[in-house]
Amino acid sequence: MPDVSVVITTHNRSALLARTLASAARLTYHGTWEVIVVDNNCTDATRQVVVAARATFPAPLHYLIEAEPGKYAALNAGIRHASGAVIANTDDDVDLPADWLACAVGALDRHQCDFVGGPVYPIWEAPPPRWIGARNSLCGKVLALQDHGAAIREYGCGGISWPLGVNVAYRREAFACAGLFDPQLGRVAGTLRNQSQRDWHLRARRAGLRGIYVPDMVVHHVVPQDRMTRRYFYDWFYWHGISRAIMYQTSGAHMLEPDGPETHAAERQLLGVPASLWRRTARATISAGVRWLHGRPDAALEYELQIPFLVGVVRQRLRDRRRPLRTAAPAGGVSP
Repeated sequence: MPDVSVVITTHNRSALLARTLASAARLTYHGTWEVIVVDNNCTDATRQVVVAARATFPAPLHYLIEAEPGKYAALNAGIRHASGAVIANTDDDVDLPADWLACAVGALDRHQCDFVGGPVYPIWEAPPPRWIGARNSLCGKVLALQDHGAAIREYGCGGISWPLGVNVAYRREAFACAGLFDPQLGRVAGTLRNQSQRDWHLRARRAGLRGIYVPDMVVHHVVPQDRMTRRYFYDWFYWHGISRAIMYQTSGAHMLEPDGPETHAAERQLLGVPASLWRRTARATISAGVRWLHGRPDAALEYELQIPFLVGVVRQRLRDRRRPLRTAAPAGGVSP
């Protein structure tokens, strides 16, 4: 049994996957480890890339096919297949520093916690427009970047966001405690659903699990040029609204502040949407308009995005209007 299983999910990005596997081959971890590439219905050269990399790879390199569409269906399959005491997740479009795995395993041991994550820095495919900043929280959310600074911090405390799926490692027992990821909250081709990580980490917190942000556990993540547009940000927030509405339907989580104790139980609703969301969007629309009138479109963006968010929430709530709210976590897990 290896010490660590690294799970990489992929869908039709064989050129990027080849780059990621090349960086993984340079890892300097001195324990035993394996890499599991989960092919989520690829029609490109993914299999050939894995076979070619396997010939010289310094650790066992497995190839697994998951037919159910979606990143988190594929990730769950990889976790079930993994045999390591630690399960580390990253994506098919990253560069991994040589010490990445050693940092992750060392931090789990040092802090005696259940999962660790770290910074995600950009590899810009093209120069970003002036309104995109790698350390801007809004841009980080949409582009899957993260930098919580140089101090070690505990996730779920002090308002820092949860680790990103591109840079996180878990003790195997964490999935036995909190279950696997909910695929309906994660990305599938044609969607930008984006709350599987948050949903899992909230369940983990309720189960008493702890996670630590480790500033030295770094990955570099490719940011494609087509994501550096206002249109992509609008689309992402539309699906963000859909994702938050699904979380509300499945767990009762507050749609604006799911990490907190608040609920929507006492609120009036219109079209199945709590009044607080309508009020927030009305205020944001006015704020965006004022900034446009003053010639500040970049400053208006964060307010404009409340509109597609609300549209996504309304769409999903109308679809769910006949379904009862439920609070059960996704079934399944892995053996400790």
